[in-house]
Amino acid sequence: MLHLYIIRHGETEWNTEKRMQGRLDSDLTEKGRNDAQLLGERLKDTVFERIISSPSQRTLDTAKHICGKRDIPIETDERLMEIALGAWQGKTEDEIKELFPSQYDLYWNQPHMYENAEGERFIDVMDRVASFLEELIDTTPLGNVLVVTHGVVLKTLYLLCRNASIDQLWDPPFIHGTSLTIVKLHNGEKELVLEGCMAHCC
Repeated sequence: MLHLYIIRHGETEWNTEKRMQGRLDSDLTEKGRNDAQLLGERLKDTVFERIISSPSQRTLDTAKHICGKRDIPIETDERLMEIALGAWQGKTEDEIKELFPSQYDLYWNQPHMYENAEGERFIDVMDRVASFLEELIDTTPLGNVLVVTHGVVLKTLYLLCRNASIDQLWDPPFIHGTSLTIVKLHNGEKELVLEGCMAHCC
């Protein structure tokens, strides 16, 4: 049986500015670093077979804070990267709403209809997450694996676990920075054991 401990990266400077990051990056805030260290303390007795991160710097930095003194290499996998958002990247939500009003409305209110000529659709993210999971089950069928990734990646993972459609993408829970989701993979089934938990920050 395989258990995935899946983390969204810690709060970044652009998160506090409500600025879309996508494939661009910004540094973790002090809160982001502290929350990751608190999660590392929470998970200090959990033995991980592997640690896999998105290649983005904000996820790698989060992974390092969680890992602490563990002597396990942090692997990277591009399938764990955040949704590519093209011209939206680096802009605030207000700027995007003004420049791309109809597209912005679809993104939040009809995600199954959202398209971005310079980026990805949600189904594209979902497909690469499914590919990542299938390969992981083949290569690491047992134990615990720590995965550090992004909000939209986690949202599509929830859909895969629930066998739900893209129009349910934004259903609860909200995925806070450093939130912990645990998924059990067994006999082809994906079970959500813990969803977006922030108990380490309380």
